[in-house]
Amino acid sequence: MIKLKRAYETAELTDGYRVLVERLWPRGITKEEAALNLWLKDVAPTPELRKWFNHDPAKWEEFRARYRGELQANQAPVEQLTKLVQNGDVTFVYGAKDTQHNAAVVLKEFVEARS
Repeated sequence: MIKLKRAYETAELTDGYRVLVERLWPRGITKEEAALNLWLKDVAPTPELRKWFNHDPAKWEEFRARYRGELQANQAPVEQLTKLVQNGDVTFVYGAKDTQHNAAVVLKEFVEARS
């Protein structure tokens, strides 16, 4: 099972394996607070796509399509996540304020479709 959680929320035992799925470290969060098992930068959207999207909900559908294209072309980190999910609960940790329009949401859909 894949869960999504903001980096600013408290880590819990029920989170399982915690993976930061951002290219940039969340501001103001220490390594101890993040309580991560893995930081998988390479699975995050490219800097160009992230900057283009700029968390604009009006660009959401286009962002989803472009990011899925990047994930298709970047199989190694996706395979790594797929294997982790097959072994137990995994929480994708992200930094965005918007809980519905962010890369972790797209990544979760993508990995679940492969599992």
